[in-house]
Amino acid sequence: MKTYITASICALGLILATFTLGEAFKNRNTAENTISVTGLGSKTFTSDLISWSASFSEKSMDLKSAYQALEKDRKEIMEYLSSKGVKGEEIIFSSVDISKEFKEERDVNGYYQRGAFDGYKLKQTLSIESKEVEKIEALSRTVTDIINKGIELTSSRPLYFYTQLSEIKHELIAEGTEDARKRAEEIAENAKAKLGDLKKASMGVIQITAPNSAEDYSWGGTFNTSSKEKEASITIRLEYNVK
Repeated sequence: MKTYITASICALGLILATFTLGEAFKNRNTAENTISVTGLGSKTFTSDLISWSASFSEKSMDLKSAYQALEKDRKEIMEYLSSKGVKGEEIIFSSVDISKEFKEERDVNGYYQRGAFDGYKLKQTLSIESKEVEKIEALSRTVTDIINKGIELTSSRPLYFYTQLSEIKHELIAEGTEDARKRAEEIAENAKAKLGDLKKASMGVIQITAPNSAEDYSWGGTFNTSSKEKEASITIRLEYNVK
């Protein structure tokens, strides 16, 4: 009797083990019967917004005199910008930055130390944001006209932006999804299989770089502002069941 019970238990264990292995094999095959593909959507475009800034400064031993000189510079800059067709509402002047400067002297041991007061330095920044990209771009290159007026102006490089990125994003997603789907169909066809239902879909972040550049992509997304011409791209990852 004891031998019969033992044999029955062994047989039941064998059946359960066989069932478990069969289910595992079935699930393994189910998981493997998928295709994962990555599609790319890309588009080149031209920036439609430019931002340019420059700073100017004056220095004097007398604070009032320095401020009067800076105000004179500001008026001449405004007149020059207006003569170039820049609208008044596009120009923003920052608050005046005031700093005291001191001469640098060496002590008996040769170490630098703060010397006598050398005057007040006043600095102000102007910034222009405009959709007339070519006009402001050309203006940023002709700052020597202002410098020739005796104004100490330091120009920054223009920054370029695009105001319709949301529309481009939709186009990129559609293009990337279509590209990924076609890749999946080609793989399935070459494997003598049929593409089943879409199982999973995900997308990367938009990368905006200068066309034909060697700029690195970043996990958080790259946004190039130094180039007027830009290229946006996005990757779409799709996973399909295969019949």
